[in-house]
Amino acid sequence: MDANKGKADQATPNPGGQMGKSVVLPFMESMLPKAVKRRVHALKRLQEQCAHIEAKFYEEVHELERKYATLYQPLFDKRREIVAGAVEPTDEECEWPIDEDEEDELAEEVKEKVTIEDAKKEEATPEEDPKGIPDFWLTIFKSVDMLSDMVQEHDEPILKHLRDIQVKFSEPGQPMSFTLEFHFEPNGYFNNAVLTKVYKMKSEPEASDPFSFEGPEIIDCEGCQIDWHKGKDVTVKVIKKKQKHKGRGTVRTVTKQVPNDSFFNFFNPVKASPDGEMDEDSELNLTTDFEIGHFFRERIISRAVLYFTGEALEDDESFEEEELEEGDEEEQDEEGDEDDEEGEADSKA
Repeated sequence: MDANKGKADQATPNPGGQMGKSVVLPFMESMLPKAVKRRVHALKRLQEQCAHIEAKFYEEVHELERKYATLYQPLFDKRREIVAGAVEPTDEECEWPIDEDEEDELAEEVKEKVTIEDAKKEEATPEEDPKGIPDFWLTIFKSVDMLSDMVQEHDEPILKHLRDIQVKFSEPGQPMSFTLEFHFEPNGYFNNAVLTKVYKMKSEPEASDPFSFEGPEIIDCEGCQIDWHKGKDVTVKVIKKKQKHKGRGTVRTVTKQVPNDSFFNFFNPVKASPDGEMDEDSELNLTTDFEIGHFFRERIISRAVLYFTGEALEDDESFEEEELEEGDEEEQDEEGDEDDEEGEADSKA
């Protein structure tokens, strides 16, 4: 497996690996005078020392994350209680400023339509008073492309029982890692109250290639055993196959279990090979797993309500659109330059 898989700025997966400049540098060095080359080697030693200092910097960043996680946790606990309906927020806690400019921009006919539809909903279910915020996490999973691709229809009834997702950082003195915890209410599918996924990290330069260091990298992950109720395991499906006896001609039906697509395969990940040798599909699956784990840690857990409402999705889409527009402008500029050159050539002719 590529040593750069899962590398990150502050643990952001970097499946692309290092830039290709290292291939060019040896050739450039070979062209230098011996005395200059000697000084370049001295600079490389300094650069290696910088990499080791940078590694210490990221270790302290990890400690800061762990420290501030304890400050965030009471807020996340309150979020969990509100979502589950265990606590009803006060009127003061529910106050939120409304953007008057956005309200004014909303056309009158749209306002009327919304009012009519709301009235119909209230008439249809006049006594409905849902507990907490129903399907909070399931809605997030289905809204985010990276997660919705994993969620199958048979996963949805189970994910309705998901109460909270938390991240825990490794303690001081322990190997760097973080653990995702998926907390479920009692349900008819499995006995586990919490499903876990541990992501192991490394924050030190490779002795063989210290200049490739760009920060902590996820090097492996470990899931957990799900204690499924009988017949409820959605990660497998039972298929029936008829077999005919060659001699007697009798037919029998046999059943066997085969893997089934499911979000819960997330807790049974591909293992990183100790010798680094993995086939292309396994390596791709592992890289994707690292990216998903990082996304849960950095985005979903900390900004859950904004993914529920769709506001975080709009931010992500706006960022992608801006990048696309910039790319389009560059292409148009290049085309314009080519047209100008052709025009100049025609005028000269």
